[in-house]
Amino acid sequence: MFTRKSAVVLHRTLWPVFFVQSIVSFTVGLPYPYAVSWLPLIAAMAVGIGLARHTGKQVEAAARPPVEVDPPVTGRWTALNSPADRTPSHGTHQYGQTYAIDILAEAEAEAEDGERSRPSFAWLWPVARRSEDFPAFGAPLFAVADATVVHAEDGQRDHLSRNSLPAALYLLLFEGIVRVLAGARRIVGNHLILDLGDGTHAVYAHLRRGSLTVRAGDRVTAGQELARCGNSGNSTEPHLHFHLMDGPDLDTARGVPFTWRGVGVPRNKETFEAIPGPARPAA
Repeated sequence: MFTRKSAVVLHRTLWPVFFVQSIVSFTVGLPYPYAVSWLPLIAAMAVGIGLARHTGKQVEAAARPPVEVDPPVTGRWTALNSPADRTPSHGTHQYGQTYAIDILAEAEAEAEDGERSRPSFAWLWPVARRSEDFPAFGAPLFAVADATVVHAEDGQRDHLSRNSLPAALYLLLFEGIVRVLAGARRIVGNHLILDLGDGTHAVYAHLRRGSLTVRAGDRVTAGQELARCGNSGNSTEPHLHFHLMDGPDLDTARGVPFTWRGVGVPRNKETFEAIPGPARPAA
């Protein structure tokens, strides 16, 4: 039986086949007609379109009410790519991120102790900044509910920012393509997947290298610190990518809508204050 997982693997294999033979063709003659060399590309595009349409139909057919969980952060943050503004929020249903959200930490307005403010986008210079220049880097991340850890990974490096025009073009035209071909774990970078029960799983992506305090199989409680915010994977700057999905496998899961207790779902560019579960005052 040809499963969705098989289609994902085929799609991921066809692209390198096309690129490799294209490079080889510059040095030696291929043992088949030139037109044949385009077949892997055509097939990869067809499989990709099929996967996107199939996943979109699955999501529509399996629409669920939002799952209420605690916010995964504390303090002052700003939302980007929010499902409150559109779905799929990141322009794709892939990796179960139909209802995903990105959030960026902001320095407290009243802070006078040298707390970092978030650097703005640069057109030309500086091309890149250190992760430490952003207030989100190293911010603690908390369990949104009582859960079981099903996947925990934090061995990938935190790279320089991509928040300038030259760096963003590099990410879009080169790095991003390479990461897509390398698979889901290179897109989400260091990440954590929690089983919340009732067929719901939470994903925390772009975590700081070496920051995990849990491992697969651990039980965690709402509000427990799990890791630190980082800049690994397909990330322009240190931030948290969060979403819920209906299974533990990023390649096959479908997105599940969420709402954060006490916050809701912040819209694009909306700044909000978050308090993790145990620190929340009683209603």
